Amino acid sequence: MEKLKDIYHKLRAWWGGVKNGNPSKKLFVIGVTGTKGKSMTCELINEVLTANGDKVAILSSVNERIGKEERKNTSGNTMPGRGYIQDFLRRAVLANAKYAIIEVTSQGVCQHRHEYIDWDAGVFINLHPEHIESHGSFEAYREAKLDFFRYVAKSPKKRKIFFINKEDQNAEWFVKAAGENEKHFFSGTFIQADYAAAEQVGMALGVDHTIIQKALENFKGLSGRMEIIQDSPYKVVVDYAHTPGSLEEVYKNLGMSMKINNNSGRMICVLGSAGGGRDKWKRPEMGKLAGEHCNYVIVTNEDPWDEDPMEIINSIADEAEKSGKPVVRILDRQEAIDAAIAQARENDVVVITGKGSETAIRMAKGKTLPWSDKEAVLSAMADKNKI
Repeated sequence: MEKLKDIYHKLRAWWGGVKNGNPSKKLFVIGVTGTKGKSMTCELINEVLTANGDKVAILSSVNERIGKEERKNTSGNTMPGRGYIQDFLRRAVLANAKYAIIEVTSQGVCQHRHEYIDWDAGVFINLHPEHIESHGSFEAYREAKLDFFRYVAKSPKKRKIFFINKEDQNAEWFVKAAGENEKHFFSGTFIQADYAAAEQVGMALGVDHTIIQKALENFKGLSGRMEIIQDSPYKVVVDYAHTPGSLEEVYKNLGMSMKINNNSGRMICVLGSAGGGRDKWKRPEMGKLAGEHCNYVIVTNEDPWDEDPMEIINSIADEAEKSGKPVVRILDRQEAIDAAIAQARENDVVVITGKGSETAIRMAKGKTLPWSDKEAVLSAMADKNKI
């Protein structure tokens, strides 16, 4: 059965290319992979190339944009299948785009969605444990990412360029996968790596360094990625962090910011974790991190899929409670955000993680509930102001 599925996905990828006239041959195609920061890096590269006067198409978990025409990615997949990527590339060609930037996921690679695309460049940001249940092991997860680099290395394009975060402990694997092709290295953790990657891409593609610096300085941020909804009297931040590594980075960065500004307020954290058998191991880890870094913890629903959402909540909250900090369990995500905002006082920082800019809560049998963390925050603040 698995072999038949494999053949099916490969045929869909092939047919997508054929049906759309193999559009990647007419574009400079950049694939960005890693565990966290892919969408941000895609946006930053887009910012640099657009500032250089080039027309760019971008497909990420957040949105789909060709030039100035933009729409949300509501597919539920960071890397959509069924020939969608080839159709997107065809539309990019018709719009006279020069570059196409695509967010590449391990699961997309396993379903051959990267194939029959003539790639010009591959960007590797970082690698942390994620999707372990679906891949079987961290090594298998890493292998999927490496398969993308190996595929790019064999691309028929004359100049194949690789950008690798040399600080990541898995960097050498990606250096090897890139083969004898052109390589550029950058360094950094968390958001710094995203900026560094975009800078290196710009430089390799001949963009003037002054243009690169100005573009990165003027970048207004990405919706749902360390997005500050309100700065005072208390700060409210929404972020997509959904792995222990990314969650820890968010908490550490906000904590450091509070120390630098001599902020004596509390960090009030709202978090959850995805269901559907996705990385159950990480739930207690995330609870532990919340207990360590936050002053007040609210654990709530995220994307339960076919699991009991309270079981997910309990596995996080049980570990968080070991810290001795106040921990509250609230099933309804709007009520959880309402409680966090109601709790906030001057100088506090409310950080809501897990959904970012996602537009739906995903439940059993494919059902979805329209959702926006940002809108939930605005609603909660409006209600608080009425009191």
